[in-house]
Amino acid sequence: MRNPEETIGNLIDKQSICFISSVDENGYPNTKAMLAPVKREGIKTIYWHTNSPSMRIKQYINNPKACIYFCDKRFFRGVMLIGTMEVVDDLDVKKEIWKDDFSMYYQGGMDGGDFIILKFTAQSGRYYSNFKSEDFVI
Repeated sequence: MRNPEETIGNLIDKQSICFISSVDENGYPNTKAMLAPVKREGIKTIYWHTNSPSMRIKQYINNPKACIYFCDKRFFRGVMLIGTMEVVDDLDVKKEIWKDDFSMYYQGGMDGGDFIILKFTAQSGRYYSNFKSEDFVI
């Protein structure tokens, strides 16, 4: 892979869902499908919105280790990113992320409900394409 940032960034941007994993209180991985991220800064920092009472929020607070996966099933390629997930309840970040369409998920709105942000910071990854995998550091 000549340019991981470009190759993986393009793969991420074209997916409508992704998978995020957390670690439960017994040390087991828990994986969940999520809608596409709402923001990304290169391939190092990726943001989602979710509900604050979510089981996942408690898991990330207790253990920030995380793994995310994006899969392009059309071309049978994917990328796994390993890093940490931070639960962000900062009003400035929320304002930056918020879209009026989100009110269907969060009846209390941006600052009066259970709207919260997940911020993933990648450390390394593994890219799969053309029947080969390659590891990379971010």
